[in-house]
Amino acid sequence: MDILLHPTYFPSISQFVAMAQADTITFEVDDNFQKQTNRNRMYIYSANGMQMLNIPVKHAIDLHQKFKDVQIENSFNWQKQHLKSLEASYRTSPYFEYFEDDIRPIFEKKHQFLMDLNFQILEILTDCLALPITYSKTEEYLKDPVQSLDLRHLVNGKKDDSQFESYVQVFDDKYGFISNLSILDLLFNEGRHGVDYLKNQHLVMK
Repeated sequence: MDILLHPTYFPSISQFVAMAQADTITFEVDDNFQKQTNRNRMYIYSANGMQMLNIPVKHAIDLHQKFKDVQIENSFNWQKQHLKSLEASYRTSPYFEYFEDDIRPIFEKKHQFLMDLNFQILEILTDCLALPITYSKTEEYLKDPVQSLDLRHLVNGKKDDSQFESYVQVFDDKYGFISNLSILDLLFNEGRHGVDYLKNQHLVMK
């Protein structure tokens, strides 16, 4: 089975559930950029509950700007802010220190294009999880794909209400289990055992 996904910023667990269970993956790279999606944001579990981390992007004159042309606004020190938030949230998790050196370079290199950053993150995360994947990229926008299962809706974090089995989270004694955060939440709490978790979850198709 081939699935069609958007490349996102530290993808949601639902996207990784789909990837872990797919034979091959196609990433949509010819769509128009849409605000308020996981293309440039992720959700983590902080001491105050769920927290959103957002990458600022440069405003384009063209309202129909292609996602692959979106540039990161690096005049804001968003990388330092995001890394500090991750450290505050996950420093006491079982596997943060184990994967810290793998993740840190993402916050030290200044990418120009958001899509390039997202694909670098994908490579690092699949290596951390020891999750081999085979993927390709679209050559044109696929409005109605026939050869792939269309899971592009998973990019809409606010609308993706996927519910998965619970695992131990750092602050679950305060707010309980929060489902479908960034894959980093699973990685820092479960390490490479997270792959078995991903393969055993049921993804609700819309």
